[in-house]
Amino acid sequence: VQLQASGGGLVQAGGSLRLSCTTSRRTSSNNAMAWFRQAPGKAREVVASINWRGSSTYYADSVKGRFTIARDNAKGTVTLQMNTLKPEDTAVYYCAQNKWPDNLRADYIYWGQGTLVTVSS
Repeated sequence: VQLQASGGGLVQAGGSLRLSCTTSRRTSSNNAMAWFRQAPGKAREVVASINWRGSSTYYADSVKGRFTIARDNAKGTVTLQMNTLKPEDTAVYYCAQNKWPDNLRADYIYWGQGTLVTVSS
């Protein structure tokens, strides 16, 4: 299973970025997907996740109302639209594929290589 994340970059606080994760359509369309992030010196945390049909989502409290996760199973893509970015959103963002179709919080078994998001104040 290959996951390819892209879209990171440098943005000023208050700005927006859209991350994209390209997956193998056959292997991901029946699995929940998520975006995680890891800031320097901090543990990796789940930012947002979405079930296989796109009918259920989860967001960390720190990003609720600012980030939106979506998926297109026909294209094999998962996106994370990030608005009103804050310096504390600075991290390496990873997309991940779950072992199960509807599990949003645990059992992520495949990971992309990460894309760096830097938010300047």
